Amino acid sequence: MGLTFEPEAPPLKVDEYGVVRVTGMRLTLDTVLHAYQRGESVDDMLDAFPDLSRADVHAIIAYYLRHQDDVDAYLRERDQRAAEVQAENERRFPPEGIKERLLARLQAKA
Repeated sequence: MGLTFEPEAPPLKVDEYGVVRVTGMRLTLDTVLHAYQRGESVDDMLDAFPDLSRADVHAIIAYYLRHQDDVDAYLRERDQRAAEVQAENERRFPPEGIKERLLARLQAKA
């Protein structure tokens, strides 16, 4: 029996919004890699994301290690976009006094 070596694409797809997700899931590449960068083990990731297979975790990490500069640039872009969205939301809905506003709404309904 001989071994065959064929290229296999990582289980990742870009969605309609430009977000890289694990194929067939809502789970993002960002989420998996942040867990990896925090030092979580593969078993920890499988516990946190039970629909993810061990092979997929290793394939995603292998892809990251082979394309680290490109993936890090993608992650920085996503972090920057997230910060922009948060800043816009905080501009539109200031977080200062939110507890008081929510309590006032509850009292108004009572």
